[in-house]
Amino acid sequence: MNLRSLRVLLRKEFLQIRRDPVILRMLIVIPMLQLVVLANAATFEVKRSRLWVVDQDRSPAARTLVEHFTATTRFSIAGYSLDPRPGDDALLDGQANAILVIPAAFERAIVRDRAATLQLVLNAENGSQAGVIQSYAAEIVARYAAGLGAKLQPALRGAVEGAPNRSQPVVSIRAQARYNTALDYTRFMVPGILVQLITLVGTLMTALNIVREKEAGTLDSLNVTPVQPSVFIAAKLIPLWVIGLIEFTFGLLIARFLFSVPMLGSIPLLYLGAALFLLAALGVGLWVSTVSDTQQQALFVTFSLIMVYILMSGLFTPVRAMPDWVRYTAQLNPLMHFIAMTRAILLKGAGPADVWRQLLALALLGFTILAVAVGRYRKRTS
Repeated sequence: MNLRSLRVLLRKEFLQIRRDPVILRMLIVIPMLQLVVLANAATFEVKRSRLWVVDQDRSPAARTLVEHFTATTRFSIAGYSLDPRPGDDALLDGQANAILVIPAAFERAIVRDRAATLQLVLNAENGSQAGVIQSYAAEIVARYAAGLGAKLQPALRGAVEGAPNRSQPVVSIRAQARYNTALDYTRFMVPGILVQLITLVGTLMTALNIVREKEAGTLDSLNVTPVQPSVFIAAKLIPLWVIGLIEFTFGLLIARFLFSVPMLGSIPLLYLGAALFLLAALGVGLWVSTVSDTQQQALFVTFSLIMVYILMSGLFTPVRAMPDWVRYTAQLNPLMHFIAMTRAILLKGAGPADVWRQLLALALLGFTILAVAVGRYRKRTS
């Protein structure tokens, strides 16, 4: 081996890397940021669930039960009501993950019959999350029943479902799953994966399309023509926007007929969300094209961004389980809002009153990102 030749070639490669500041930053800075952020975001633990309490008994025993739930830090109270309807609305629009129904005469049933039944209504849109919440609730009720047995009669000990001695106080949970009664995981994942795919196409294709013009030299030629930059940008983005909607249509058909994903809500409302979301995706792609000079750079920057997008979107793990600072940062992620909206419309039958927050966030993020990207592009080409 000719060591001198190897040394010269190594020097050439390192100089080439150093002369490409975009790749250098991507190689060093982005992986470190991803490690810090995504290590907190990629968690399957359900740290806090929002519980709506329907207290139809309003007794000391019922209040003690609710205190057991809030004392664990696994649950926070989203609201109280005597009627189940407000809880159903909270479950539908995502303000609550579960509803605890304490029936009338709950305390009397425990004292007189040594047995009582609670109803736990779960948002089973995410089946695995619903199972974790149910197990947490069962454990809390078991501890509550044990303490209740010690108070009622020192010889008694509480149990959850199926205590062998019927003289012992038994508090059982009757669980009911909403929006995905079969706990079919594909119904939860397919809408999210569909959104991820149109994100990849919208962002990556926009970046590569413009950078390809830059590499070929045609972009400089267009910049000296009377064509306004806004017209050029519109001509580049509108076809990709249309292609994104067409791909979204094909994805919905596959989800419906291949994976049996229900479509309970308004499809036009879903397309309105998709149109707004694609504005943000195309805007990010346009921004990537302004910081990239080659297609290799555009690919690297796009995949670095999309990895963060995906893991902070709630596609695999619930955003509520992430640390506070990650949850607040995730609000700037249009992918998170559109995935939540798609799942709510398809699986829950949500309407405009239920998804207006996601629509507003998509509109604000879409127009803001696109405006910033267009401004940066004009600045680069002026």
